[in-house]
Amino acid sequence: MLADLERWRQTGAIRAEQHAVLSALVRKERFSVFVELHTILYLGVVSAIAGVGWTIQTHFQNLGDAAILSALTVALAGSFYYCFSRGPGYSTGRVETPGFAFDYVLYLGCLVLGLELGYLEFRFHLLQGSWDHYLLISGCVFFLLAYRFDNRFVLSLALSTLAGWFGLRLSDFPDFVGRSLRTSTLIYGGLVAAAGAGLFLAGVKKHCLDTYLHVAANGLFMALLSALFERHAHGLYLLALLGLAGLAIAAGVRVRRFAFVVYGILYGYVGLSVRLLLDANSFTAVLAYVALSSTIVIVSLVVLARRFGREE
Repeated sequence: MLADLERWRQTGAIRAEQHAVLSALVRKERFSVFVELHTILYLGVVSAIAGVGWTIQTHFQNLGDAAILSALTVALAGSFYYCFSRGPGYSTGRVETPGFAFDYVLYLGCLVLGLELGYLEFRFHLLQGSWDHYLLISGCVFFLLAYRFDNRFVLSLALSTLAGWFGLRLSDFPDFVGRSLRTSTLIYGGLVAAAGAGLFLAGVKKHCLDTYLHVAANGLFMALLSALFERHAHGLYLLALLGLAGLAIAAGVRVRRFAFVVYGILYGYVGLSVRLLLDANSFTAVLAYVALSSTIVIVSLVVLARRFGREE
């Protein structure tokens, strides 16, 4: 490879600067730590919030409400000031982040907001029986911030927060008692997919469609899969799961999104296996089926992953 690079430099196919960079990469003098740094930042933010939450829960009587709320408010104001003062203007298209840590500062601010609202309700019971409105309020704020700063971390947080509120509100209806979680998840998954598609067609942050579809797909798959663990589950649940799995695989292949292919294969495999093995009496037969079928699934995923990698 180094010989090829030298030949390309001499023939003018690449510039001297490009030759220097590519040669360093080939000799492994430089390597990317992009994924590692983002992982560390994400884990750092989540760990910091978990630590603050544990400290508040354990020592809130000694610290006092004023100290806790003041500290959380200062952290919240500082995070949002940093983002609004350094963030680019709003655009319906993709916006480049102004700094490496920018997205994580915004994510930190959103988590602090959720923590502060939770503490207010825990200590003062401002909304009492309607405490679930905190989820609606914070979810809407997260949604607005996600679109204002083009942050898919915060968009995922907004969708998951609104999912909690949606499930709680829907479960209040008597018709859903006993199956509220599954019903609300199915309805929510359909609404999220429809909302993402609607915003995509409207030309608003079209690159965020993947986030909506990831949330919707996992919600729908898990709701359908949960029904199959019931011994007397209706066969329509299995047909719906396999149909959704086939749709995910076909769409994933068509639009070059390997994650959806994985969703379709894994959820479809688990759902089909549950129904086949639920009434099985032979441990040997179950073990043989799991060993053989799981090997086939893993090999298939590896082959597909390599094919996707070559084509992309």
